[in-house]
Amino acid sequence: MHAQPKIKSLLNQLNTVIVGKTAQVQDCVACLLAGGHLLIEDVPGVGKTTLAHALARTFGLQFSRVQFTADLMPSDLTGVSVYERGKEAFVFHPGPVFAQVLLADEINRASPRTQSALLEAMEEKQVSVEGETHALPHPFFVIATQNPYDQLGTFALPESQLDRFLMRISIGYPDRAAERLLLAGGDRRDLVDSMLPLLSQDELAQLQRQVLAVHTADPLLNYVQDLIAATRTGRWFLQGLSPRAGIALVRAAKAQALISGRDYVAPDDVQAVLPQTIAHRLVPAGDARRGAVEQVRAMAESVPLP
Repeated sequence: MHAQPKIKSLLNQLNTVIVGKTAQVQDCVACLLAGGHLLIEDVPGVGKTTLAHALARTFGLQFSRVQFTADLMPSDLTGVSVYERGKEAFVFHPGPVFAQVLLADEINRASPRTQSALLEAMEEKQVSVEGETHALPHPFFVIATQNPYDQLGTFALPESQLDRFLMRISIGYPDRAAERLLLAGGDRRDLVDSMLPLLSQDELAQLQRQVLAVHTADPLLNYVQDLIAATRTGRWFLQGLSPRAGIALVRAAKAQALISGRDYVAPDDVQAVLPQTIAHRLVPAGDARRGAVEQVRAMAESVPLP
């Protein structure tokens, strides 16, 4: 299967719904093709939920949405075992986590206990309920949305949980032309409902295999290691990247290369995904007024290209 036409049609369809945000849409597609979970952090009302729903529809995946709230229990997510008299046994009733795409809306409003139940699902691709483990569908993606931390009633995600997201993106406000389209047009959700799936399960699996097969030459891997080493010097960040974060960066860069129509990773691919893939795993050192994304960009400029 030629990846290029397929990927182009995915991007085109998504860009008809999420107007004027081509870079963010491309990041989302790269994240799912790399088999990673996605965190969308932004203020309410900019289209986070619409984007998640559109991704699930376009990728042809079964979708489920959970609104995270302070009183959401782990069992509300994973499901419960209920005693059925007719069968004289406990029968497991799966919760909404048993979907191929789980939209965890406003994930930072849930208690740490519920967040850790989701963490197990993301990491192990299974859930444990009353001592029994249940496998989740394949593929399994979490698209989580969260409002910025300065909002009331939010529990900051622990670092271990943030590390499970391959990418964190922010959509941002639309530009004037895109906003005019939104103001004059119909409801975006109606557009999403009329979207057709463009991939079969086999085609998605095939694209994901093609991502893994993208070549990374030694000089490119040296460059990635130089970037990882720069995060660990203490000059830019309080703590450096883990090896797992380095692997995530390479996977995201491979997906970016495939989207760009190449079978090898170029330094441009690494730079294109760098802030989205590593900034949420790092805490800036020194000048706290500069956010993690700006700090990543400044650090990247100090690392020579291969």
